This record gives sequence, C-alpha cells and structure tokens, in this order.
Amino acid sequence: MATICGGSLALFDAGVPMLAPVAGVAMGLIKSDDSFAVLSDIAGQEDHYGDMDFKVAGTRDGITALQMDIKIAGVTREIMGTALEQARTGRLHILDLMEKAISEPREELSQYAPRLHTIMIPTDKIRDVIGPGGKTIRSIVEETGCEVEIDNDGKVIIASPDGIAAKRAQEIIEKLTETPEIGKLYDGIVRRVEGYGAFVEILPGADGLIHISELAPYRVKEVTDIVKEGDEVRVKVINIDDQGKVRLSRKAVIMEAPDFDPAEYAGMGYTEDDSQDRRPRRPRGQDRGGSRGPRSGRGGSGRGGGRSTRPGR
Repeated sequence: MATICGGSLALFDAGVPMLAPVAGVAMGLIKSDDSFAVLSDIAGQEDHYGDMDFKVAGTRDGITALQMDIKIAGVTREIMGTALEQARTGRLHILDLMEKAISEPREELSQYAPRLHTIMIPTDKIRDVIGPGGKTIRSIVEETGCEVEIDNDGKVIIASPDGIAAKRAQEIIEKLTETPEIGKLYDGIVRRVEGYGAFVEILPGADGLIHISELAPYRVKEVTDIVKEGDEVRVKVINIDDQGKVRLSRKAVIMEAPDFDPAEYAGMGYTEDDSQDRRPRRPRGQDRGGSRGPRSGRGGSGRGGGRSTRPGR
C-alpha cells in the first residue's frame, strides 16, 4: 500500500488541491479451524502463505477503497470486523507519520505537474483559433508543445506536462478570441495614421480609432506629433457603436493614471474639461463666405468698386 501513501504525499507536494491525505494498509489472515490471527501490514511471505490479502485505504474520516483476495471459502463477520479495526488503527498511525512530512497541499501547483486546462470560446471564434487549413492551431502546438483540442460547442482542452507552456497556449487562444470591452486598457500598435487620428490594432484582427482629440490631455496640432505608424501605445476603449466601431483614448490612460499631475501639462494648454474643437478657424479679416470674387453688376471689388468719379463742383 506504499503506492497509495506515496501517491498522496506526491500530490500534496505538487500542490494538487486534495481534501485530505489518504493512506493504505494491507491486512493478512492465518486461519486454522476456528482459530485465526489477523496480520497488519503484511509482507511477501505472509501474503504467500497466508489465507487473505485485504487492502484497505482511506482518510481519517473513513474508508475510500477496499480490495480482497482469499484462499479459503470465506471469512466470518468476526474476522472482517477484526481486520477492519486493525486496518483503521494502522491507517491512522500512517497518516500521523505522513502529516509530519507534509500536512496540506502546497498553495501553488508545481510547474512540473501535468495540467489539463479547459476554456470556453464563442463558436464563431473557432475558425480564428484553427486558422486557414489549421495553420493557427498548428503554430500554437509548435510554439508551446501543448496538445490542443476544440469541440464544436467552443470547448477548448489544453493538455501539457509543463504549466508555463499550458498557460502560454491559453493566453494565445484567449487573445485570438477576445473582443474589445469598454473601459478596458489595451497595449496596441499603430497601424495607420490620418489627419484626424490614428488606427490602433488592440487585438488580432480588431482595431480602433484614437481621434486626435483623444491623443493627449492638451490640444494636439498634428497626429504625428504624438504617434507614428508602428508605435506601441496603451489605450482605453471609450466607446463601441452599434456597428462595432471602436473608439480609443490615449488621453484617458494618462489622465486616469495615479501619478497624473495636471500642472505638468498646464503649459501645453490643458484644461479641466479638455474640450478640443477641431474645426478650422477662419483667418482674421476673412468673411464667412471666404473669397467670393467680384459681385455681379459692381464691376470691381469692395464697396466702391465700379463707381465713376464725380467732377468737382
């Protein structure tokens, strides 16, 4: 029964969350006519020459498994009662010794313990994990060394003897199937820059727009003053419209940081409401209609254009 005792100790040491340690003891029997003797923790010769091999395993609270081989016609109630009581006494003694070595499972699962992770993904994201011709899922297996299975209901099973590798495979799959959430922060890459803002890829196949007014906590003249294509940037999702278009903000990340100091940006035009009207302003002196050209019937520009000079009186 050393297998049960050693296995229980190994599971505790590996951090497997067992409810209680389990110990086992093998009971033997020597019977002659009406006389009998029950033996505890039998060895090879006692098993070979004896009449019974009765294995009992359990915790302090009770028995978890029984197994019996006998060479006689049967055992009486008295023999069974004696064997069970001796097994209980022996089991409790063994548990005392085991708990001196380790009394409860370790808090963290050992990195060498085999793992079987199960996660659920949306069924419409299964194709993203598999990829064209299975390319994506094969790359996950090659990179992590894990076995990955996907059921039609979206259940993903990741098997690996390496805890770090299993965690890495799970992170890759979760990243592939994640959808943007309002209020969440993402580390993205600027994929395109326009005059009105920058498009940032925050998840595989998912990007959003940082409007120029959301780039910084002050008025930004040019988008490229803050970000350029290929830059890594941390952003916050501030809105997702009915069509799934994602609005991002770099300004919110800065202003919501614990160490944000408005005084640091005061000289750059920061205000509390930080409203930024991006409409172009008319140059001073230009009327609302811009340059309209000569007015019909006036023959020139300005209020006096086209008038003849009166002769002096």
